[in-house]
Amino acid sequence: MRSEKSRGFTLIELLVAITILAVVAVLGWRGLDGIVRARVALNRDLEQTRGMQLALAQLQSDCAQIVTTANIGGRLPIMAEPNRLTLVRNVFADNQPSRIQVVAYRVVDGVLQRRESSATRDLGELDLAWQAIASDQVKNGSIDLQTGVTSMTIRTWIAGNNGWNTTGDGAISPPILGGQPAPFKGLEVALRLDGITGDIVKVFLLGPA
Repeated sequence: MRSEKSRGFTLIELLVAITILAVVAVLGWRGLDGIVRARVALNRDLEQTRGMQLALAQLQSDCAQIVTTANIGGRLPIMAEPNRLTLVRNVFADNQPSRIQVVAYRVVDGVLQRRESSATRDLGELDLAWQAIASDQVKNGSIDLQTGVTSMTIRTWIAGNNGWNTTGDGAISPPILGGQPAPFKGLEVALRLDGITGDIVKVFLLGPA
C-alpha cells in the first residue's frame, strides 16, 4: 500500500490568502480611522459646546448685573455694535461697597474675547475706562472665551419700541451725559461658529429678573 505524501499550499493559494488578509487589513484600518476621526470630531464639538456654555453663562451674569442709568449719572450703560458689545455692570464683593466696571465682548480674529476694567466708584474713572475699552486701548486682562467665532450679531429690545433693534445704524449709543435714554429690557446675541450651520442665539434680560 502506497503512503501519500503531505500536501502543502500552492503559490496561488498563498497569494489568495495574502490578498484576503490585505483586504481585511485595509477594511479594518478604514474602520479604525473612521472611529478615530469621529472621536476627534466629537471631542472638538463637546469642547466647543462647553466653551459656548461658559461664554454665554458669563454674558448672562454680566447682563444681570448691568447698572441703571440713574446710578451712573444718566449715562447709557450699554453699547452694541456688530462683533462688539460694551456694558457697565455692578460689582459686589464681601465686606465691600458696591462698585462698577466696564466689560467688553469682542470678536477678534475668530476669537470671542472678554475684557474688563478695574472696578471703581468714581464716574470720572468710569468714563476713562469706557473710552479706553471702547477704543481697544485695554489689552491686559483680555480672556479668550471661544475660538472659531466668525461673527456676533446683537439686537436690543427697547421698551415701547415695538420690536428688536438690530445693531447698525440704529445701534444703542455709548454712554453720554444728559438727555433721557430709552429704557432697554433685553439683549439677543447670535454667534456664528466656523463649521456649524446656523447661529447660536441666546436672549438675555438686562438687569435682575
